[in-house]
Amino acid sequence: MTLPFERRQKARQRGVLDDGSEIAVVLPRGTIMRGGDCLVGTRGGTVRVVAADEPVSYVCGSGDGLARAAYHLGNRHVWVELGPGRVSWLQDHVLDSMIVGFGLAVFHAQLPFEPEGGAYSHGHHQHGREDASASHGHVHEYEHGGRQ
Repeated sequence: MTLPFERRQKARQRGVLDDGSEIAVVLPRGTIMRGGDCLVGTRGGTVRVVAADEPVSYVCGSGDGLARAAYHLGNRHVWVELGPGRVSWLQDHVLDSMIVGFGLAVFHAQLPFEPEGGAYSHGHHQHGREDASASHGHVHEYEHGGRQ
């Protein structure tokens, strides 16, 4: 099931698998699905979560410039993904302008977005893992067309 980050934050939702089948996702509140997670169905089936490519802005560098960008994005409670020498966020022209105002170059790409979980998040802290056994919830299937 391929989902953008906004949908991977929803603990209860109707999902559409990549093959068009529909399922109901019922997870503990506050759960964020990560790319590579597997959800276990009430009848034993599994669904792998894929982080969709989406419009992402990012800045590269090191030292003060990168730290300043991360600080100001975090101060605005923006989800950020941190990588070696890189800070990424979901594309937003206002945030992009702010970062450019600091003298930094902002780049754009279509990429999966896996932001940090935050200081109070519990559970999944790794990003981009390929562990198919990392299940953390249940998939309840609809009577019309769900898969097992």
